[in-house]
Amino acid sequence: MAGSSAQSSTAERIGYISRIESFSTCHRLHSIHLSDEENKEVYGKCNNPNGHGHNYKVEVTVRGKIDAKTGMVMNLTDLKKCIEEVIMIPLDHKNLDKDVPYFTTVVSTTENVAVYIWDNMVKVLPPGLLYEIKIHETDKNVVVYRGE
Repeated sequence: MAGSSAQSSTAERIGYISRIESFSTCHRLHSIHLSDEENKEVYGKCNNPNGHGHNYKVEVTVRGKIDAKTGMVMNLTDLKKCIEEVIMIPLDHKNLDKDVPYFTTVVSTTENVAVYIWDNMVKVLPPGLLYEIKIHETDKNVVVYRGE
């Protein structure tokens, strides 16, 4: 029976916590695997040779057991430090294509930015804790990545 007091005293509780940060970057959507004409056709104005920018909002969500002693899935101060190291320092106010080595061979779409963040967050978080990266590229465009 969900919510019964007998279950609540013995069952492990799973919680999800999210931290939201904003960062600004510029980039050019351009694939080395496509011709210049194909790039223009696929990416349109986002293929501008001088690039364009975004004010991204990123949500990092972790999932885990709620510790009986601390009452936390993870200390939010620790999560904030991980986000600073993985997202804010390498990406904020940077040109993704020129300042972030990963994007020299990977198109800097928001999908790939989410993969980049995931791949680097799993390196600094406790194993199995990272649940989701959600990036708001605009008010209307959102990308979700869960490591799949």
